[in-house]
Amino acid sequence: MRTALVIGTGLIGTSAALALARRGVAVHLADHDPGQARTAAALGAGTDEAPDGPVDLAIVAAPPAHVAKVLADAMRRGLARGYLDVASVKGGPRRELEALGLDLTSYIGTHPMSGREKSGPLAATADLFEGRPWVLTPTRDTDTEVLNLALELVSHCRAVPVVMDADAHDRAVALVSHMPHLVSSMVAARLEHAEESAVRLCGQGIRDVTRIAASDPRMWIDILSANPGPVADLLSEVAADLTETVRALRDLESADAARRGEGSAGIEDLLRRGNAGQVRVPGKHGSAPRAYETVVVLIDDQPGQLARIFADAGRAGVNIEDVRIEHATGQQAGLVQLMVEPQAQTALKEALRERGWALRQ
Repeated sequence: MRTALVIGTGLIGTSAALALARRGVAVHLADHDPGQARTAAALGAGTDEAPDGPVDLAIVAAPPAHVAKVLADAMRRGLARGYLDVASVKGGPRRELEALGLDLTSYIGTHPMSGREKSGPLAATADLFEGRPWVLTPTRDTDTEVLNLALELVSHCRAVPVVMDADAHDRAVALVSHMPHLVSSMVAARLEHAEESAVRLCGQGIRDVTRIAASDPRMWIDILSANPGPVADLLSEVAADLTETVRALRDLESADAARRGEGSAGIEDLLRRGNAGQVRVPGKHGSAPRAYETVVVLIDDQPGQLARIFADAGRAGVNIEDVRIEHATGQQAGLVQLMVEPQAQTALKEALRERGWALRQ
């Protein structure tokens, strides 16, 4: 791939453009808002000038509701040898294109499974997709050259290609992305009018659950409007679990011992099913989940503290597999949770104590 046209210079489009430009591809940028395309160009994602002729690959990074229209326009104008989109739903846009009577041999639907709570070109990074799955949904009609161009894009972005059927993809993202986002928003909505004294008690658990609720509502309306059925089906199952959980909790309030026993059993069943589901979530780099030991370090909220911890761990020959930070309420301090391989836990603790760090059990 020598040339590319990115249509839609938001977070995903600009991030892909930055990755391609870094690999020497001549990238042209277009957007319904010319100012946004100019911003992406100023960041080094390419040029906002139109290409002289057809490019190798056109990448449509428009909202799902507009993908088919933008793709159809680009294909009718012959802007590229190959076309793909990066929308978070795949079945609907393809069916819209088929209904328009377009030749889809030069098109492939794709979806990079990566993003941020922030949107727009200023939130973009060239490494946004690194190590993340990038779904490709070819059909028997997809031209081999177009599939190869898509694979080249995925390679330039250092993502991991995953081939799926379009409708199977939509059911999958409903489960692992769209439904969880709505549940996160429901939990966060409970905080809107909560007492300040309660909100001040928020810890890492509520931060983890509500983090994705910070995303742009307008963007999510577009996403959910394109995949409402599978999401509604899953929320119906969640609603059934909620109904049973409420009943179990009411039973725990009962003066009747038998009812309390039933309530306890109901809650335990839900928690155990949650355990069973959680262990299936892929671990680091998409590999099978692994059990790590946690070393908790008390730090002051001052510049350079995290860098010191990582440097001290490195001197001890210990790799930090994951890290979490919990800030202390009302204090300029916090707890850093360092996740390491079980056999490295003792060495890390000893090394950190020797260097003056305060550890928590």
